[in-house]
Amino acid sequence: MAVFWLLPLAGATVIAAPAAVVQAAAPSLGSGPSEVQDAAPQTEPVTAEQASALGQQGRSTENAVRAASDGFGVSVGRETIGIYSSSEVRGFSPTRAGNIRIEGLYFDQVWGLTGRIRRSTTIRVGLSAFGFDFPAPTGIVDYSFRKPGDSASLAMLIDGNSYGAAGVEADASLPLIPNRLSLGVGAGLYRNAFYNATDSQQHIEAVSLKITPSDRVEIIPFWARSDLYGDEAGPIYIPAGDFRPPRVPRRRYFGPAWARYRGVAINYGAFGSADLGDGWNVRAGLFRSLFDDARSFTNLIFDLTPQGTGRQLIIADPPSKLASTSGELRLSKTFGEGPRTHRLTLSLRGRDRGQSFDGGQRIDLGAVRIGEVLDPPRPARAFGPQARDSVRQWFAGLAYQGQWDGMGELTLGLSHSDYRKRVDQPVFGTVSTRATPLLYNAGLAITAIPRLAVYASHTRGLEESGVAPSFALNRNEALPAIITRQSEAGLRYQITPDLRLVLGVFELRKPYFDLGTDNVFRALGDVRNRGAEFSLSGKLTSRLSMTLGAVLLDPRVTGEGVRLGRLGERPVGTPRQRLDLNLDWRLPWLPGLSLDAGIGHAGRLPATVDNRVFINARTLVALGGRYAFKLGNTAANLRVSMTNVFDVRGFDLQGAGAYDIFDGRIVSAYLTIDI
Repeated sequence: MAVFWLLPLAGATVIAAPAAVVQAAAPSLGSGPSEVQDAAPQTEPVTAEQASALGQQGRSTENAVRAASDGFGVSVGRETIGIYSSSEVRGFSPTRAGNIRIEGLYFDQVWGLTGRIRRSTTIRVGLSAFGFDFPAPTGIVDYSFRKPGDSASLAMLIDGNSYGAAGVEADASLPLIPNRLSLGVGAGLYRNAFYNATDSQQHIEAVSLKITPSDRVEIIPFWARSDLYGDEAGPIYIPAGDFRPPRVPRRRYFGPAWARYRGVAINYGAFGSADLGDGWNVRAGLFRSLFDDARSFTNLIFDLTPQGTGRQLIIADPPSKLASTSGELRLSKTFGEGPRTHRLTLSLRGRDRGQSFDGGQRIDLGAVRIGEVLDPPRPARAFGPQARDSVRQWFAGLAYQGQWDGMGELTLGLSHSDYRKRVDQPVFGTVSTRATPLLYNAGLAITAIPRLAVYASHTRGLEESGVAPSFALNRNEALPAIITRQSEAGLRYQITPDLRLVLGVFELRKPYFDLGTDNVFRALGDVRNRGAEFSLSGKLTSRLSMTLGAVLLDPRVTGEGVRLGRLGERPVGTPRQRLDLNLDWRLPWLPGLSLDAGIGHAGRLPATVDNRVFINARTLVALGGRYAFKLGNTAANLRVSMTNVFDVRGFDLQGAGAYDIFDGRIVSAYLTIDI
């Protein structure tokens, strides 16, 4: 039974148990305004076609299916494919865990890198994570940067969809000093429109430089900003008992017109590398990421009955800020020994994160019925005092990576972390915590058999556990860091030069966070996710490319709550099966034209902590095509797609017992032009 409480105390809020938001492995052929590494290791070569599909300068060649090296997860431009994403890997969120990298360097993300400076995103798990000196148990989200080029270029994109969304983007590169200084500029203007009839306006600007004072040194400073206006707070549906919400119509907004978000997000910083000679190399990055919210709202329809009646509560938050400064310094030494190559890396990384939260105003709109819209005048502001949360964390580590030509690869890592967290609350005073764990990783890949690589690894890490959801008693509070462990093994077989098979098994263990009997979102026990994953990717023929990913998961919750029957054995929001298939076929009789299709499937998943309610399994289909052509001497590409072709209906999980609907059928189109 989902438990929600309305506390009659001043400043109290609706609370509920959250869970990872489950996205139903939907194939990513759609478009729409969505702004929402180290060099590839020797075990993961990138083909020339994949490099081209990443669109290093222009955008007309962006194609996620052709760029992917496996079926686990990659984003290129507006396309995302794979069974995993930045919000879900093996049942957990690498973003929430803090496992974000910019070109392999540590980045404590508050706002994700915009596509104006991000070239692609790759999910690193299994063998694909061997190129990282300090891997993370929940996987790594690896951002590849859109560096300014050494020749002048301009890429433009114009798009729209059947919901009424529209946008225009432009990315330019201009060499200021040949081979020494290049300028990159990007901008986007959007009208966003969504499944629940909410909409917003947004503009994004970005500037970057590529500074190469010598052939051995490269420095990339950057700045990016997003302004979001008039973003209505879509409703979250909270049933009154052990049942899912009744059918909710799409494209209808249930909420007052004044419940609109307004805020600014900014990322800026610099990263670079220098070859010091004699095998020495230094890499460094320093980043600032922040949200500055002028106003925000949470829209809850609770005590919802099967007949569609309930009560509506709006929680208005005072202006707040969440910001983090983070970075990493790496010094590496590489030396050879006949067929063996060794690399030692010393790393120092850290972050300083702070936020203000709480103080929200509860606005009870009274009884409502789904389908009827209330739009009362907004009451006078009456915010309460805010709390302050700060985290300071340092890592110091030493890593070893050894490669033996024709034999295999060994990676070892040992690091120490100093984690300090302080919460200043108006009522409860100051609470401080500190942890100084020892972290390690070890991995071995054997490549002695031609075309076959076998690997095994174990990692112990310190990861974030995210923030409490907006409808919890401790809403928006940063949760403590946790120790996580992962063991995995598998193989990769190169079936043909263009077709690759990956099989793996894994087990992850970490504390299980959910809503306790005191209505606070906190650790209630432990969760163990054990599973097997599969990937088949590459060219089936010279014209047909494919990515296929699948995972079978056995998630289990343990602890006193399970023994006493208060918790179910399945963690909220985690399906047991997930599959993602994408095909791209270049037609032989019409050069430049290709058709693509995607099928995404997610199994049924627990929707409440006691496992009495489940969200049904769903399968979504997407179809699309693209036509590459010339406008004079200018390369262009027209992309048309339809997602959720069969207009499947259902719910996404926003937290334990808290639901939202998902997209219906959408037709999207965009035109890219490279000048």
